Amino acid sequence: MKKIFISSDHAGYKLKEVIKLHLSKKKISFLDMGPYNHDRVDYPDFAHKVARKVKTNKNNVGILVCGSGMGMNIAANRHKKIRAAQCFNLKSTKLSRLHNDANIITLGSRLLTKRVALNCVSVFLNTKFDGGRHLKRIKKI
Repeated sequence: MKKIFISSDHAGYKLKEVIKLHLSKKKISFLDMGPYNHDRVDYPDFAHKVARKVKTNKNNVGILVCGSGMGMNIAANRHKKIRAAQCFNLKSTKLSRLHNDANIITLGSRLLTKRVALNCVSVFLNTKFDGGRHLKRIKKI
């Protein structure tokens, strides 16, 4: 069973809450790893929390939100077995799963509309890795 871990920093908090509501409405379970309010926090702390959870099981996935999506992406990708993808649209999201077997999506709350962000989350969660020729490349990471 796939487990979904979600987190943000203060800049991504509002969008994280929108994503949580979206997931709840679709009856998709998740675990919110914080923060739990708008107070200023350091994004690496929350990226590391999610990355540690995601890498414990190959079926786990993560959703990270900060202002640009870049800081969370950089921090999460410091972990072995993590392939975090910063996604900007449906195509980048779909390809991150199909070709790169991304296990964490990072989103920029200051760069995406709510609608695009929610669509990216849905595509991320519903797209399966193609495997095949891409598996050989993933093993080289």
